[in-house]
Amino acid sequence: MPRPRIGVVQFPGSNDDRDALWALAALDAEAIPVWHATTELPELSAVVLPGGFSYGDYLRCGAIARFSPAMAAVAAFADAGGLVLGICNGFQILCEAGLLPGVFRPNESLTFVCRDVRLRVERTDTAFTARCAENQQLVIPVKHGEGCWFADQDLYDELEARSQIVLRYDEAVNGSVHDVAGVVNERGNVMGLMPHPEHAVDPLLGSADGALVLASLVDAAREQALASV
Repeated sequence: MPRPRIGVVQFPGSNDDRDALWALAALDAEAIPVWHATTELPELSAVVLPGGFSYGDYLRCGAIARFSPAMAAVAAFADAGGLVLGICNGFQILCEAGLLPGVFRPNESLTFVCRDVRLRVERTDTAFTARCAENQQLVIPVKHGEGCWFADQDLYDELEARSQIVLRYDEAVNGSVHDVAGVVNERGNVMGLMPHPEHAVDPLLGSADGALVLASLVDAAREQALASV
């Protein structure tokens, strides 16, 4: 089977890009670094926006990165149906860019949270959770200071009605509305989550549950690659 080509965008201040590249390669993808200044993506089957502190998180998390030249290419890629996964800061960037709904606020505790958390899988029919079981509990680490996802009640109700909530925290973590940890766009090809699956792909790291998320993406990217042949 061909190894799908998955790009990982590297912004100034990204610090989980190499972890994402390593994890994707370990799951049989051809992981390719993509510099933030590029205006055209190479031939890819999926794109990952990694965690970190892009541009120092000045103004707001992701507020500057969303104007990077690469983000115009990522938006065009997503508009064409390409798979895009945003992890932590990547999720924040996708929300700032309007590719995912909601906004982010400082954690309710006003402290930086860095620990393993329990998540509940709400949907298994997405390109990002197909390897998970319905209502499966995952243990994946978080590390963020502004991870409180927010949507007003009307928007939240719309997302709930359209089944766009994919992951929820199974414990109190950061004050996110209705414990939302991951959402997908209406089309289903763009997803963001605050926990870091790339840090949970081997039992030696404390959990391998993150591999279920990334392996689902690799599977879906491989299908897209085969369909384009």
